[in-house]
Amino acid sequence: MSETLLIIEDEALLGAELREEFAGDGWDAVLVTTLAEAERLLVERHLEPLVVLSDMSLPDGNTLDLLERVRARGVPGEWILLTAYGGVPESVRALKLGAVDFLEKPCEIDRLQLVVAGAARSGRAHRRLRDEERQRGSRYAPSAFIGRSAAAREARELLERLAKVPFSALVIHGETGTGKGLAARILHHAGPRAAAPLVELNCAALPRELVEAELFGHEAGAFTGAKGRRRGLIEQAHGGTLFLDEIGELELELQAKLLKVIEDRRVRRVGGERELEVDIQLVAATNRDLERQVADGAFRADLYHRLAVFQLRLPPLRERREDLEELLPLLIQEFNARSGQRVAEVPTTVWERLHAYHWPGNVRELRNLVERCVLLADGPRFPERWLNLSGESPADQSTPTAMQNDGDRICLPLDGSLTLDQIERAVLSEALARNGDNVSRAARMLGTTRERLRYRVQKYGLKTSD
Repeated sequence: MSETLLIIEDEALLGAELREEFAGDGWDAVLVTTLAEAERLLVERHLEPLVVLSDMSLPDGNTLDLLERVRARGVPGEWILLTAYGGVPESVRALKLGAVDFLEKPCEIDRLQLVVAGAARSGRAHRRLRDEERQRGSRYAPSAFIGRSAAAREARELLERLAKVPFSALVIHGETGTGKGLAARILHHAGPRAAAPLVELNCAALPRELVEAELFGHEAGAFTGAKGRRRGLIEQAHGGTLFLDEIGELELELQAKLLKVIEDRRVRRVGGERELEVDIQLVAATNRDLERQVADGAFRADLYHRLAVFQLRLPPLRERREDLEELLPLLIQEFNARSGQRVAEVPTTVWERLHAYHWPGNVRELRNLVERCVLLADGPRFPERWLNLSGESPADQSTPTAMQNDGDRICLPLDGSLTLDQIERAVLSEALARNGDNVSRAARMLGTTRERLRYRVQKYGLKTSD
């Protein structure tokens, strides 16, 4: 399929020559002689040329004025301008408006072909980026928050409203697996900052020292191992959105530094001497009760009130079980496409068990369940044997009875009767039990950090002595 080249030239002989030349090179060359005609094609008829080759001065105006108007409307295309005369101000304006090149007439055809070919390569790259951006936008539209329940509709409506306003900060509340990450991506990709970066950090996944370096960046020699300068995530999110998941895990000292960044709109790298201006939209998420943490002194009240300009609460799946009717078929369709399976029929007994289950892992647990069942299915019927709902009651979410203790070892069945989350929960529960529910001692036993273990303790709702 040939690409479109729009030629705007009022000299009839030159215009015909250019059209014939580029048509011979495989272009779908379209010739117009006025700016008004070109604007009708670009704006009203939605012609999307890969490259526009235009004379600078035409009988009905200056091409730079047309370029400015179509750029304001978001019309794509790489522009090359030809002029028999023109000064520095016009060339500077052309480049500011995004013109690829500014050539003097007469221009040799060989050189013009090289410039057009270069513009075409640039145009194709920009087109791919626009297509990817549109795909992300459709994937993360507010409608991506699936559900017909009242709770899901309320959350989706608030996402739609928030995506239309330039908010500075927002807190998403919800249990693990309710879709806080999805909500943050919807707010970014459906909002006014969609063209800018979305930068994410899970505050519970890294120890304090690394969280500070990741967030604020560092200069060479700022600490042991800092061999070079590193831009922090706050800098990387400039103009876009910074998503801080599990913000309740952030240390008080880092909370104070984050508050200063939000208030001053400036950031200083670790070991740095100067502050850098930043413009970010901050989305924070937590499965903790931040108001309770504020009352207990574990979270700064001033940061909480600065973040909670808007608040979005995502309901757990057990409070919107009717949404299973929409979620399950969509997930089956997704994993069918990935695996080449053809699962289509869900037995009544499966529906009954799914609706009766309390879903401690929420939508994330449902997603893992569907992936397992689709991949292990032997035909078009959704396999009930692989549901592994662990007794289907909250009491059965404790350490599985199939686990056996043998000195310093734990024996767990690997016959598919336990999910990966259940195995991890069982190991953590046993480690805590053997250490009097003390997180620090259990972390040492498991060879991990206290911060990482605390995150998983919160994830599985385990009791500790802390």
